[in-house]
Amino acid sequence: MKRRDYGQYCGLARALELVGERWALLIVRDLAVRPHRYTDLLDGLPGIPTNVLSTRLKELEQSGIVERRVAPAPQRGVLYTLTSVGRELEPAIFALGRWGAAHTGEPRPGEIVTPESLIMNLRGVFNAEAAAGVTATWEVRAPDLVVHLAVTDGKLEAGVGPAPGEPDLAIAFQPDGLPSYWELTRAAKCGLVELSGRRELLNTFLHLFAIPQPA
Repeated sequence: MKRRDYGQYCGLARALELVGERWALLIVRDLAVRPHRYTDLLDGLPGIPTNVLSTRLKELEQSGIVERRVAPAPQRGVLYTLTSVGRELEPAIFALGRWGAAHTGEPRPGEIVTPESLIMNLRGVFNAEAAAGVTATWEVRAPDLVVHLAVTDGKLEAGVGPAPGEPDLAIAFQPDGLPSYWELTRAAKCGLVELSGRRELLNTFLHLFAIPQPA
C-alpha cells in the first residue's frame, strides 16, 4: 500500500501522512495503554485485515512512532510499544476522542468496547484541573471487562485489569448494551451500580470523568 502524500508543507498534512491511514490511530490508541503483541492488536481491533495490520505496524515503525521490544521473562516473543515520539501523539488522540465523544450517539450494530478504548475515553475526558488535591483509586467492573483508575493530586494513571491494591471504590455495573463509559455514567446516575468501598467517591468519579456535551 502506498502511503498518502498530500504535497503540502503543513504540519497537519504531515501528521496525516504519518498516522492518517485507516486503523493507524487506533493502533496508536491501544499501544498508548500498554505494549501489545501482534495477536493482541489483532484481537482488540476486530475487522482489521492481517495484511493491513502488518502494513500499518511497518509504517509506524519506519516513522519512529512504534518500536519492537523483546517481551520480558517469563514471557516470550515480541511486543509493540510506542516510542517517545509516539507518546507525543497522546494529547492529539485525547482531543480527537473528546470531540468524537460528543458526536458518537447510540452504538451502531457490530460495534464493540475494548478495555483499551474504555481507558482512552476515560483518560480523554479526565478533568485534571478539577482533580487537583484529589487522591483516590477506582476499579470499574463489567462482564468480561475490568479497568482501574488512580488519581494522585491531579495526575491520572489508568490500566487494564484490577487495581494493584485494594481500590478506594469499586464500581460494578451490568450494561444494557456495550460497557462504554456512557453506559457506566448512565448506570451510576440512575443508581444501577454496585459499590464497594468509599461510596462518596462515586460523585467524585462522575465529576472528574464527565462526558462532554455537543455544542
